[in-house]
Amino acid sequence: MASMLEALQPYPEDRLHLRLHRARSVILTSEELVEIRAAQRTFEGAYMRTALGQFSFALIILKIFTSEFYPIGALFAAYGTAIMLVAIYRRYEGNRQFFDQQEAGEEFVNESDGAGGTIRRVRKTVIVHKKFRTSGNSIALLMGLSLTSYVVLLVMLWVLVS
Repeated sequence: MASMLEALQPYPEDRLHLRLHRARSVILTSEELVEIRAAQRTFEGAYMRTALGQFSFALIILKIFTSEFYPIGALFAAYGTAIMLVAIYRRYEGNRQFFDQQEAGEEFVNESDGAGGTIRRVRKTVIVHKKFRTSGNSIALLMGLSLTSYVVLLVMLWVLVS
């Protein structure tokens, strides 16, 4: 839950790093730009198009059908809102997919002092972790939302027929 709330923090460009540069000041290569744009088109665009489709279908149900079908239209509107929230979460995960994570580390080094003794020094290092992160969390979340909404839809239709 805490990782989902991180998606709502302001100024992610100050927290995200790529090749030891803040995201705000990094100059991307053309291959990196193509990769980021393709991910945005594929994932963010698909989620937004799906949410807009759900909103349109909800509007059609609310405008054309009688008042008995209003709960079904409201269900599709709520489902579209949930898909938009999943899109926000997926965008956050996508940022973590492309950018590095840095950790400061310390290393102890023994050096000779020239007089036959040794000096123990602490050397500070920066460790860069580049992990590939799949979108499994957002897919599982979207699957759960979809299953729940379709079960609720079937129950609503069952009650409407009865």
